[in-house]
Amino acid sequence: MKENASRYCTILVVANDFRRRKAETSPALSIGNVGQLAVDLLVSSTRAERIGYLDDPYILPCVGNDAYGPTPCGELALPLEAYDSRNNGVALVQQRSPVVKGMMVEFARNLADFAVATGMNHVLVLSSLEFMRLQKIDTSSGMQIFYLSSTNTDGTDDCCERLGWKKWQEYNPDQRSWKYLSSLAEGNARQEDNLPFEDEPEDEDYYPSLPFAALFSCFKAKGIKVTCLLCYCSEGDNTPEAFSLAEATSKLLGLSIDNSHGEGGKWLTPFSWRTVYGPPPDLSMF
Repeated sequence: MKENASRYCTILVVANDFRRRKAETSPALSIGNVGQLAVDLLVSSTRAERIGYLDDPYILPCVGNDAYGPTPCGELALPLEAYDSRNNGVALVQQRSPVVKGMMVEFARNLADFAVATGMNHVLVLSSLEFMRLQKIDTSSGMQIFYLSSTNTDGTDDCCERLGWKKWQEYNPDQRSWKYLSSLAEGNARQEDNLPFEDEPEDEDYYPSLPFAALFSCFKAKGIKVTCLLCYCSEGDNTPEAFSLAEATSKLLGLSIDNSHGEGGKWLTPFSWRTVYGPPPDLSMF
């Protein structure tokens, strides 16, 4: 990866929602893209400056127009971009395309090496999870934010608890797939090694196969503090979840966001969002 991020930044925020295949016959899909939308909000609202692109061989290529400017300026959006919010001392990485199948751990290792080389001491990974897999639904409040931290071996973190978030209960460092993933991240196992349970996967093997789990394990293996902020969602318009995840990030990091654009809200939505879901429906049809 090209190390273009400024070295004074101490926190890296990574969005990653693309999940690996649940089985060999299932397609690789994304769930809601909430992490990407949340980073869009963070980049736009903190006036973060794009400082470079990360060139990784394991990211599928994509290209598009600038996501944030209201007028064409000749700048392209590429798969992996680095932004710098100088006022907040935060670096933001936006991932816009999925990882090549079977190469997620290698990609996570590269990103962890980049974080070490640029002097990061805390990494946040933003991700959304499949709502149908939520074991216990709490209807007493709005959307819930869950966290997973490397601060303690069981994934807990006092700071996150004080913010009222619940530790993500599906993490079990002693479970076979989490242990294997940890060994891969630490370089104590080879990814091509046959797993004794790969022909009979269980439900508890699902979450360690997701990209955020690989990122968590690889950052942790490098000795960098890593916190995953997670929410459950379904496919569709997930902008409300994106606002909640961005707000959670702002609270955890103590970001300074002053939206003086007269839009009546704290968050400045990117210009590209105006055409995400097309024009509103014609009300005369109802």
